[in-house]
Amino acid sequence: MALLDTLRAGNVCTAISNLARRPFVRNVATVATGTAAAQAITMAFAPIVARLYGPEAYGLQGIFMTVVGLLATVAALGYPTAVVLPRSDADARGIARLSLYVGLIVTAVVMLLLTFFGTEFLALLNAETIAPFLYLIPAAMIISVLTGVLSQWLIRKHAFRIIASYGVVTALLLGTARTLGGVVNPSALVLIATNVFGALLGVTLTYLGWKRIAKPPEPTGNADNAPKTLGQLAREHGDFPTLRTPQNLINAFSQNLPILLLASFFGAASAGQYTIANAVLGMPASLIAGSVMAVFYPRINEAIHNGENARALIVKATLGMAATGVLPFLAVLVAGPILFAFVFGQEWHTAGVYAQLLALWLFFQYINRPAVSAIPALRLQGGLLIYELFSTGTKVLGLWLGFIYFKSDVAAIAIFSLFGVVAYVWLILWVIYRSGHLPIPENPKPSCS
Repeated sequence: MALLDTLRAGNVCTAISNLARRPFVRNVATVATGTAAAQAITMAFAPIVARLYGPEAYGLQGIFMTVVGLLATVAALGYPTAVVLPRSDADARGIARLSLYVGLIVTAVVMLLLTFFGTEFLALLNAETIAPFLYLIPAAMIISVLTGVLSQWLIRKHAFRIIASYGVVTALLLGTARTLGGVVNPSALVLIATNVFGALLGVTLTYLGWKRIAKPPEPTGNADNAPKTLGQLAREHGDFPTLRTPQNLINAFSQNLPILLLASFFGAASAGQYTIANAVLGMPASLIAGSVMAVFYPRINEAIHNGENARALIVKATLGMAATGVLPFLAVLVAGPILFAFVFGQEWHTAGVYAQLLALWLFFQYINRPAVSAIPALRLQGGLLIYELFSTGTKVLGLWLGFIYFKSDVAAIAIFSLFGVVAYVWLILWVIYRSGHLPIPENPKPSCS
């Protein structure tokens, strides 16, 4: 209310100063600044890399990352996301260890299955073209587990400067490696390998940066406050493997299904056009939405613990996301083909058409981040799984109509995007509604942000 009173009084500078001093805004700005720098570096390299490799190499990379994304979703059974939730750091460290152990076991099982049934698995996904890169899939899976655990721990510790600074370093090194690799050997293998080992380099540098400033763990106290066993933690957060992991898997499948079907019906080059369109439109999500999600997740968890108005927080954050995202997505919606052909070259004109069709859907995906961040703390993961089943079903129907009935990639992506818009609007409204029906704690704590 103080901020509104200041604005009514006409003192805009004071209002902006007061807003900038709020911890939530400062933290978002820290992550967003680092992410903006990393995305600027990525975008600077993107036209060069796109011209070096071409649509077919991008398509194979897109198919590979789709398969990795599906397997990485189940690698740690969703436990890394729970690192933020416990009140004590000792229990959070226990969840981190649990995540790593589960990740190692699942990755070993996947490696064994791929050794004997890899060809059949890729055929099931219409992804036989990435068979030569099969051996990189387990490596990418375990790296994703390490990244997930470390990022959630840093979010818990509010180490947003570490996240931001090492994201910039990783983007610079990865862009340089892709460019040099493209000059020497512009193949899909080089593009895929730089992705995998670039992620490993990023998580290694981030971990070393955190270790340099991390404080020793605090004593766990008496027996009454002793940390829980891994079995207790696994059971307490059992909704992550049983509810959130299936939801994430279904979501990943629905997000990446266009790449697999485009490759199957129209070839790797079409999949490459979609891959770069999706990647470019995903940059605002990485820049602002990812920053907000990193800060908002622990904030909404704290707010619910303290009995604050969770609904108001979600609504304000969602409206703020809409305000920041409307212009870039509108630009692509209006002039996608022209922009892509100008920036990446005429051979990427189709990517601009795809981006134009995807813009509205990805805009709502962009603004739903506060709602999605609130779901674990609101204990709505069962409902989210049901939502995901229906949402994915409608998207699959849209793609089927486009590819089979209309026999058109453009029609398929357009219908897919339209159904996605409807689903995301419903999800946002559902979370906002449910966030207003929380039990009030006996001793609520006042907000300090």
